[in-house]
Amino acid sequence: MPRRSRIRVRPGTAIALIALFFAVGGSALAVGDRVQGPFVAQQRCTNGAVRGVAVVTGVVSQGIANIPDRFTGAGNLFGRKFNCTGKAVQVRRVETGVFEVRFVGISGANALASAVGDAYATAQAVPGAFRVVMHPAGRDDRIDFAFTIVVV
Repeated sequence: MPRRSRIRVRPGTAIALIALFFAVGGSALAVGDRVQGPFVAQQRCTNGAVRGVAVVTGVVSQGIANIPDRFTGAGNLFGRKFNCTGKAVQVRRVETGVFEVRFVGISGANALASAVGDAYATAQAVPGAFRVVMHPAGRDDRIDFAFTIVVV
């Protein structure tokens, strides 16, 4: 008759395995929250740091041309938004190809804009906001395109 082999787990080994389980699980949970979670306000908005980011898409089913002419922070107009002060990010459409983005609580900063698609964008500071102007590649007329603005 064959002998059954039994695995014996000593108390020290059991405690070590439980500790390993919680250590790995806790780290994975923390990383998952940081990667997938919302942006968290920084302690300070320091010079040289990214102070704000806005990916302005408009309502996907309606297009970016339907952004209202008054500042709004409606979440469905943005693919992503971040303000280092923890305050609002707002956008409005001034006219075809011209939008203004306001990062509440941020002043005296510089911005860079990039259009999505076959267009180029420029960003310029205006009182209380940043004006983004978009043109089709190689032309001077204006066109509505989704865009990203980064404030430093």
